[in-house]
Amino acid sequence: MDNCQEVREFLTSRRAKISPEQAGMPTGSRRRVPGLRRSEVAALADMSVEYYAKLERGNLAGVSPAVLEAVARALQLDDAERAHLLHLAQAADGSDTLARPRRRTSRQWKAHRSLQWMLDAVTGGPAFVRNGRMDLLAANQLARAFYAEVYDVPGNQKNLARFQFLDPASRRFYPDWDQAADIAVAILRTEAGRDPHDKDLHDLVGELSTRSDEFRTRWGTHNVRHHGTGTKRFHHHAVGDLTLAYEGLNMAAEPGLTLTVYTAEPGSPSEQGLRLLATWAATQEAGAPPRQTAEH
Repeated sequence: MDNCQEVREFLTSRRAKISPEQAGMPTGSRRRVPGLRRSEVAALADMSVEYYAKLERGNLAGVSPAVLEAVARALQLDDAERAHLLHLAQAADGSDTLARPRRRTSRQWKAHRSLQWMLDAVTGGPAFVRNGRMDLLAANQLARAFYAEVYDVPGNQKNLARFQFLDPASRRFYPDWDQAADIAVAILRTEAGRDPHDKDLHDLVGELSTRSDEFRTRWGTHNVRHHGTGTKRFHHHAVGDLTLAYEGLNMAAEPGLTLTVYTAEPGSPSEQGLRLLATWAATQEAGAPPRQTAEH
């Protein structure tokens, strides 16, 4: 991923999202560009048009934090977008070597037994560990049952992004498929900014871009996000509809990995669904062939 191109496309896409009204600028009747002009961003950031144009061409090497903050403020970036801009600037001047997380791959990383014990101790909902490429690296019994279609299809390679865009079953599993697809791409784009040297991520993005128009279109939007907490709807083939809250926790001892736990509102039909899923999971794992039991 070329850093200058990433910077250029990210800043251009953010500028296009801000209307003159949102920025408190006069609208006028002859605007040939969506969103703000470069000159308007420069004025909002209190810098020359020439200097901002240089930044937007991808030249972030050596740019001070104060300048980055001024650009972020002018473009009304949210926390995830500000962090992404910082990561792009670090990559531009080479300082990301120490700042980026250690690389993790599903082939090289194995959950410490105490982590697996902790996951297995969560019995009320799916609990799992993933990396920024959305590989499922470790899971409790409920998570393996919850993502049975991800685990059971070899082509998915235990990767949520491949399942999302390449497996037709995802259309049923995610009732709000478009929203889930937007989130998946934003997670991958965020990871690309945080660890731009991850070859496995490059390969995944290349594969999905080649095989999925839905992915390719979303990748071009340059949207990023911090995926920490929220609520999602699912349709599991064995237990039906589930509405689950989730919490994603960054693992301090394992930089770049996220521990996620799904739970249901107490007393809700979804809580009953998770109990049914637990029963189904126990039955499945008791008589499952070896390939259906995830090893970590």
